[in-house]
Amino acid sequence: MITVSNLSLRYGKRVLFEDVNLKFTSGNCYGIIGANGAGKSTFLKILQGDIDPTTGQVAFSKGMRVAVLKQNHFEYDEVPVMQTVLMGHKTLWAIMQEKEQLYAKADFTEADGHRAGELENTFNEMDGWNAESSAAELLSHLGIKEDLHYKLVKELDGNQKVRVLLAQALFGNPDILFLDEPTNDLDVQTINWLEDFLADYQGIILVVSHDRHFLDAVCTNIVDIDYSKMTIYTGNYSFWYQSSQLVARQKADANKKAEDRIKELQDFIRRFSANASKSRQATSRKKALDKINLEDIKPSSRKYPGIVFNNVLREAGNEILEVRNLSKKVNGETLFSNVSFTVKKGDKIAILGHSIAVSAFLNILMGEDTDYQGSFQWGVTTSRAGIPNDNTRYFEGVDLNLIDWLRQYSPEEKDETFIRSFLGRMLFSGEEVLKKCSVLSGGEKMRCMFSRMMLLRANVLLFDEPTNHLDLESITALNNGMSDFRGTILFTSRDHELVETIANRVIEIAPKGMLDKEMDFDSFINSETIQEQRAALQAGR
Repeated sequence: MITVSNLSLRYGKRVLFEDVNLKFTSGNCYGIIGANGAGKSTFLKILQGDIDPTTGQVAFSKGMRVAVLKQNHFEYDEVPVMQTVLMGHKTLWAIMQEKEQLYAKADFTEADGHRAGELENTFNEMDGWNAESSAAELLSHLGIKEDLHYKLVKELDGNQKVRVLLAQALFGNPDILFLDEPTNDLDVQTINWLEDFLADYQGIILVVSHDRHFLDAVCTNIVDIDYSKMTIYTGNYSFWYQSSQLVARQKADANKKAEDRIKELQDFIRRFSANASKSRQATSRKKALDKINLEDIKPSSRKYPGIVFNNVLREAGNEILEVRNLSKKVNGETLFSNVSFTVKKGDKIAILGHSIAVSAFLNILMGEDTDYQGSFQWGVTTSRAGIPNDNTRYFEGVDLNLIDWLRQYSPEEKDETFIRSFLGRMLFSGEEVLKKCSVLSGGEKMRCMFSRMMLLRANVLLFDEPTNHLDLESITALNNGMSDFRGTILFTSRDHELVETIANRVIEIAPKGMLDKEMDFDSFINSETIQEQRAALQAGR
């Protein structure tokens, strides 16, 4: 158990947390959520002992081993991959080191022999003889092939380093796991494996993540940071979000009778409890949901941007896009080849493949790259608006405030009130609209790009990783906006929930061809037939 008592954290006059009292128990996974800057990662650092609170304390049950997903990707650069993973179990690693030093001594004494015997007994009790094979299995599940296990960490690329550090945190089944954005840079198959691993995990997990599908798959509870307080709610992220929205709507309806509100909440909990049968955490979560006190459900103070794309200038005709034998090489390396397909009106197509290849493909369709082979033709009635993976060129060297920045993309109306209304939907209000583009955060730049896209009123939208830098509120608003859009979308995203709820067609591009299926994302990734076709494609058959 972890007990948090009277915890507060203040930076000058700014109060991050105040009088926080929580208990975290074994067998549960707690997803920590809150607006950007609310202190999610900071709270994890307090629990880890990296930051001292202003007041209060954190207590762990005696003998519990804690593991942390490290964020410093260079800390182990001079260490072999296998050793890096083994170092995740500090006690076992210390025993291994001491044993090695003892047996290397030239003047091995009787006392050394007794000490070596003690170490061997402890090592055996900790299943130390299987440590390397267990670490190797973990690495393999996380996509690190055997030929990399004894290389130095610095020889791996960034994505591989993340996976090694994740293996380090998971190694040896610690009693407590602290995971800050564990799905970053993981592919769908690896995330699915991690979800299964954590669903069976019997310890305490505290996780910060912007991946809603992941939070839904693994969390039994949500820790909401709001109003400088922390509250634990039973259920996963979707239950927290939907119940919070329901209560907010009820609160806004002042004339709604108390008994009607209670009945509506009870009906909602009953429906959600039934849906929990699809979850890996089904049994325990359903029992917990059945015991929920309706008074515990509260509306959130967080605001959601208004992302709406349906106000198009004109409706598109039936001819949207035709792609013929499109190929792309960079420095002699083929990113994709022989990509041909026709886009139908209303298609919402998820583009899969290596991230560099997909970005290159979407840049070509957006008209930002002319170095390619093959051809493509947009329909004459189409109008396009896109959000690239890297939006630097829209802001770099631009000394404009937000009103003037957005005004340059308005095709018709230039009035300040009109421009302010679009910025207001993206939660820029008052004096905020006068700040310079050069000081915007990554999330603020993305919200500006959504404002630009809405102003252009296009009937075809292209998105390259649009959830980058966004908080959960903005991701949810974007998801809703894309779902409601009646036009055509081509997009790529690592947000599983976004892809599953938006795409009605999936196209996967590769150096030796492509796959094109009219189906939802989960059906695509879980199909054994498609897995066989993908293997054949990669083999060039």
